[in-house]
Amino acid sequence: MRLRPFIPCRDFEEIKNWISDERTHAMWCANLMKYPIEKESFDGLMLEEAARFGNSPYVATTDDGKVIGFFCYSVDLSTNEGMLKFVMIDPSQRGKGLGKAMLQLAVEYAFHITKADAVCLNVFPENKRAKKCYESVGFTERKTDADAFRYKDESWGRCNMVIKKA
Repeated sequence: MRLRPFIPCRDFEEIKNWISDERTHAMWCANLMKYPIEKESFDGLMLEEAARFGNSPYVATTDDGKVIGFFCYSVDLSTNEGMLKFVMIDPSQRGKGLGKAMLQLAVEYAFHITKADAVCLNVFPENKRAKKCYESVGFTERKTDADAFRYKDESWGRCNMVIKKA
């Protein structure tokens, strides 16, 4: 597996269909863009996130170049803590350990290239599969806020997880 910068004209068409229902979409982006994902709203969110937080989008690929994962990463220089957002794996590739491998590479990048002291992310605890994947990489729960997000008639918490440089 390899990580490389997201190339909008090349990668968007590949990842846009990975989110195939409204609930999964809400769990992935907290409805920061409309469902279904359209290029204009996706590009707009990526630009806004870059301007506000310094986020850079990346993809994970197989060694032969097939895109299988996506995430955004930034570093808060005031705390020297990296932040992962919008983590997603191609649904046809789930259950193969590829999400874990992608996250391990992202954490390695954070610690060794950007020199972050820790990396954090937020996940809805109701997204049990994602939370379990993050835990398998070594992320631990730092704080959970109850009722942080409403989706239709559901109320979801927000769990902030962290992994610290050894």
